Amino acid sequence: MQALKIVFMGTPDFATLQLEAIQKSPHKIVGVVTVEDKPAGRGRKLQASSVKLAAQKFDLPIFQPSNLKDPSFIENLKKLQADVFVVVAFRMLPKVVWEIPPKGTFNLHASLLPQYRGAAPIHWAILNGETKTGVTTFLIDQHIDTGKILLQKEISIGKSQTTGELHDDLAKIGQEIILETLNGLALNTLIAKDQTAEGELKTAPKLYKETGFLNFDVPGEVIFNQIRGLNPYPSAHTIFQLDGVKKNFKIHKATFIKGEKRRKIKELFIENELLCLQLADGILEITELQMEGKTRILAKEFVRGYQNTFFSL
Repeated sequence: MQALKIVFMGTPDFATLQLEAIQKSPHKIVGVVTVEDKPAGRGRKLQASSVKLAAQKFDLPIFQPSNLKDPSFIENLKKLQADVFVVVAFRMLPKVVWEIPPKGTFNLHASLLPQYRGAAPIHWAILNGETKTGVTTFLIDQHIDTGKILLQKEISIGKSQTTGELHDDLAKIGQEIILETLNGLALNTLIAKDQTAEGELKTAPKLYKETGFLNFDVPGEVIFNQIRGLNPYPSAHTIFQLDGVKKNFKIHKATFIKGEKRRKIKELFIENELLCLQLADGILEITELQMEGKTRILAKEFVRGYQNTFFSL
């Protein structure tokens, strides 16, 4: 097998893990494209992306174009003479970029396409209560996440698994499938297949803070999935009253006991050092939370500090 020359494009931690896997393989990364440094933190200091930091560690050429159609950027890409471009969690590429390499440009997407096309596939799989998901490598075309599929790998979603935990699991199998895809392209053994789906196509649009506001009138499973699906970001949140004073809370972890009834519907109460909420179809036991202005703590630590407090919605 002849090693491929690769231009890697990506930004966050998920992409960094894939870059590291390729760097350890026989294939050669000849350039890395990532976003421009952005102000972050209280001091608003410029901060490099996770992918850029990894590329610097490996002493790889780095490109941070503000405009992906910039002629000088396009010319620099062509000079690298890469066999293939690999894209993981990056921006939508113009045709003038993805058509450059002879073996094409492929993307690693964290879902079993065509399901969950979009920016937040891991979150939405859990929000919708899926029991399985996976990763897909596919050839980029002019639309978002619609190109021909190269390979897929499936993984089960744990009943209480959070988006953060599933992210890490998918990143691991992503490393496997990205190397299998590169090897298959090098050996010309892959057959690209059109995306096909039976039934409803579910999408994965970008998440906003509003997505996390908890509505306690919906079924408990929906609330439970919302809490774990938005952990660690952007977090499920609500308003509780402590002795009549309204406070904003992030709910990081909880369990749902279906069919259980111990109190009036929507009554907040403390039991077994947990903050509990009686829902119409069961009880939500909050196990990890964060009150406005405070750090994230276990519920049992929180309730110990509020033993004589009256909680309500």
